[in-house]
Amino acid sequence: MKKLIIATAALAFSASFAMAETIRMGTEGAYPPYNFVNDAGEVDGFERELGDELCKRAELTCEWVTNDWDSIIPNLVSGNYDTIVAGMSITPERDEVIDFTQEYIPGSPSGYVGLSDSVDLKGGVIAAQTATIQAGYVANSGATLVEFASADETIAAVRNGEADAVLADKDYLAPIVAESNGELKFIGDDVIIGAGVGMGVRESDTELKEKMDAAISSMKADGTLNAMIKKWFGEDAAVFE
Repeated sequence: MKKLIIATAALAFSASFAMAETIRMGTEGAYPPYNFVNDAGEVDGFERELGDELCKRAELTCEWVTNDWDSIIPNLVSGNYDTIVAGMSITPERDEVIDFTQEYIPGSPSGYVGLSDSVDLKGGVIAAQTATIQAGYVANSGATLVEFASADETIAAVRNGEADAVLADKDYLAPIVAESNGELKFIGDDVIIGAGVGMGVRESDTELKEKMDAAISSMKADGTLNAMIKKWFGEDAAVFE
């Protein structure tokens, strides 16, 4: 990605945050259990509960904004919201464009899901969501990558035969597989890609990053964060030691 921000804009955004009492929390709203939009039309999920608690501890007021995944970083940089709280793994490539807090979810495995155990994961057609670490992995694996704007579309591609399998976070795939009544199944071995998940902020917003880092540290220290992870991802979910 190219940096989309110039020095004068960075100064303006930084000054804007320093004066603001409310910050806008950007999320996708389409990646349960991390984030989703509930029947009332409100952002829900693990990251909604986490973000609200972080803002409370940081003494900030939160407003939630949804944005399509494929433009979620450019719209943060452009100032349409102040954070990304959207299951985003911390990677060197993303860190060149934005900054990250410490991780609030440890690194977790990705998995392949398909309709049959006989899928050729190295030479078949594998679906992944655009601009994800999984898409990058498939592109370098020898398989044919087909990208989709949303995670839901990758599952649909497997079901309708556009793809042989999908590669995504196991945390996202597990409930879908469980609810498919045997139609979908995990295939092959788990894949470890990238580091943990962190909150994205503009590189100029050092004060906001420090406040959120302190809030995350306090949640880790008192056990609140681990309890929240287990609530949303199950008792066997990876937590912080």
